[in-house]
Amino acid sequence: MLQEISLASSFILPGSSLSVNRMGYGAMQLAGRDGNKLVWGPPRDVDGAITLLREVVASGVNHIDTSDFYGPHVTNQLIRRALFPYPDDLVIVTKVGTRRGEDGSWIPAFSPDELTGAIHDNLRNLGLDVLDVVNLRSMFSVHQPAEGSIEAPLTALAELQQKGLIRHIGLSNVTPTQIAEARRIVPIVCVQNHYNLAHRADDALIADLAHDGIAYVPFFPLGGFTPLQSGTLSEAASRLGATPMQVALAWLLQRSPNILVIPGTSSLQHLRENLKAAALQIPAEVHDDLETVSRPDAASHPTRQL
Repeated sequence: MLQEISLASSFILPGSSLSVNRMGYGAMQLAGRDGNKLVWGPPRDVDGAITLLREVVASGVNHIDTSDFYGPHVTNQLIRRALFPYPDDLVIVTKVGTRRGEDGSWIPAFSPDELTGAIHDNLRNLGLDVLDVVNLRSMFSVHQPAEGSIEAPLTALAELQQKGLIRHIGLSNVTPTQIAEARRIVPIVCVQNHYNLAHRADDALIADLAHDGIAYVPFFPLGGFTPLQSGTLSEAASRLGATPMQVALAWLLQRSPNILVIPGTSSLQHLRENLKAAALQIPAEVHDDLETVSRPDAASHPTRQL
């Protein structure tokens, strides 16, 4: 349902004083690529990455999503070089629960020692004494949520929170059952799952979280490293005088007021285009057309994403 909301609005994370603009930035794509190793090593243009991060903040974005396993360590070190000392209103959200193999693989890292080490890595590389928000990323399946208890690693994070190293805790790549389990252990301020115009498995979950005032943060909001492709999306963009990616972001912002978007890019041009999506209003008739993108009968307008 199309909602009348301000796309430039802010969202206060529950139980906190942290207010973030709903258009954020994801730092993952700032890391480089080494052959088949994605999100690995430094970017080709380090100075360009630093310039981009400074424009992110200068443009009014105050929510940056990152992790010390991006690179590894690369994006956090770039963020520190570009932005430290940080603006008072900047909220940096990071993730733990994964480590990188020498082959670039993504390996579960759920033990108390691994989680403690990851928190200290994030603190050191970001130059912080306390992390605003830490998402525990479930790794029962790398690419999609899968059932399995997260009680033990979440309890370890809660203990680090009690020691003053973490202000707030969120979840990533999780099922509704895992969210319910987590909320019995510690307050959860945000959930970060794969969701976009074409990948809509979490429709009901978004509504449930909105009811409880919990933020929902779609990762791969534009499809990931393989951008969303849809004839319907392209037609809608043409009608609105926008790019398909701007329409996809505006659709998310209009989807529910608890959705925070974190599109990532290493391109200044794409950053500026993405930010303009915050001012794009999608009329009802175009919105109705976009609703068909994720349906099985939309085969004539194929979509694909990472």
